[in-house]
Amino acid sequence: MVQLTRIYTRGGDKGQTSLGDGTRVPKHSLRMDAIGTVDEANGVLGLARLHAQGEADAMLERIQNDLFDLGADLCTPERENPEYPPLRIVDAQVERLEQEIDRLNAELSPLKSFVLPGGSPAAAYLHLGRTVARRAERLMTELATAEAVNEAALRYVNRLSDHLFVLARWLNDKGAADVLWKPGANR
Repeated sequence: MVQLTRIYTRGGDKGQTSLGDGTRVPKHSLRMDAIGTVDEANGVLGLARLHAQGEADAMLERIQNDLFDLGADLCTPERENPEYPPLRIVDAQVERLEQEIDRLNAELSPLKSFVLPGGSPAAAYLHLGRTVARRAERLMTELATAEAVNEAALRYVNRLSDHLFVLARWLNDKGAADVLWKPGANR
């Protein structure tokens, strides 16, 4: 378990921070942007959990923990034969998301239009979380064009936005309370 005794270190006062392997990078680097956006998604899910209960809350709790795993994964660049194997997202985490998506989606009303963010407070926050997860995915895929990124981590963040969309609909009375787009309604 991680133990933090000091919250500030002054080590980042000049715009750099340390990665998990000790490498110093600019705080505005693409890797740090991806890590920060994953953290932002986690924060939004914390807000969603204020309005979730039971099974939905349990799913979101697991996802929040996974997002810390994802941050740890991104924080330690891939290297061959590391002295200490870093924490990585694994396929089992992706598969769990897929199983939950399939189970929830089987209970939903079929989509008749695009869904606007809204309905219940939990669903609105999940839609916000979905958009932040998509931004994290864009940053991670951009990072992957320049540096090695765990492929399971890329799959995880891709499935995450799908999961949040389906869970938002499930929490909107299984799709019955979704707010649907009405193309051209305000012309």
